[in-house]
Amino acid sequence: MSPIAIPLEFLKEFENGLNPRFPERSPIPARILGYGEIGTTLELAGYEGVACKRFPMFYSEEEAGAYQALHDAYVHTLREAGLNVTPSETARLEHGGRWIVYIFQKKFPADSIGHRALHILSPEGVRRLVVQVVAELRKVFTFNRLHRGERELGIDGQISNWAMAEFDPRSGPGPDVQLAYFDTSTPLMRIKGQEQLNPELFLRSAPSFLVWLIRWLFLPDVMTRYYDFRQVVMDLVANFYKEQRPDLIPSVLEVVNEPTVEEGFLPFTMGEVRRYYRQDAWIWRTYLAFRKVDRTLHHLMRRPYPYILPEKIRR
Repeated sequence: MSPIAIPLEFLKEFENGLNPRFPERSPIPARILGYGEIGTTLELAGYEGVACKRFPMFYSEEEAGAYQALHDAYVHTLREAGLNVTPSETARLEHGGRWIVYIFQKKFPADSIGHRALHILSPEGVRRLVVQVVAELRKVFTFNRLHRGERELGIDGQISNWAMAEFDPRSGPGPDVQLAYFDTSTPLMRIKGQEQLNPELFLRSAPSFLVWLIRWLFLPDVMTRYYDFRQVVMDLVANFYKEQRPDLIPSVLEVVNEPTVEEGFLPFTMGEVRRYYRQDAWIWRTYLAFRKVDRTLHHLMRRPYPYILPEKIRR
């Protein structure tokens, strides 16, 4: 694999001048490619073509190093399960009393990524894409059954986490198109039943006045839902609301219900998917609003706020 990591000295220079509120106005401008709950994906000026996922929530070099090692093990195990995982490299650096981990991957053409392709493909092309995504997800859960109690993987199967190689928007994904999975930044893996990812990392970006509530109400769900085939597929289907394509959901349900039943679960209904999405969207809208309050409080107390937040997420 050719090296794709960005030199540490360049990253340090970027961090020293980073404007988290407006990254594009930083001395080294950064274009936002995507937002996550605990990190942001950037494209840095001078390194176009590289997607840089930034995670500034580590309190020590040991924590950051442990995360890097787990990330590499997770990627290796996903490949062992049969997935085509995008090559990546990681780096860590200290800044402002925290340690920041970067994950570097090649940047895919925008239209080859699942959530963008939904707006280009024909309905039949979308169906074929979803069929292939679910087939890839089944590889993970087959691996989990074969290694239950030893090694098990959690996975976020949302359509926005997959890219299509050699994508032709006119014909869409054919039966032989290769999907690449690139959302490796939440390396959920259990060894002998013990979760390897420190769950407290999910709370580092949360407002301090909400940590206890999130730990109590939501953290157990976050740490288990991605190990459940039905919940992973539910999240995949419900995400079509966020991507502004609810019109496709009836057709998508036709192709996901058969493998869901084959895996031993009840089929999905439109009403169930709608209720799931409404609840999920409310949770994340509320969470983002409180994070913005927390950012304002940091500013008023003249404390640096290390996270990059979206101004608004369309849902």
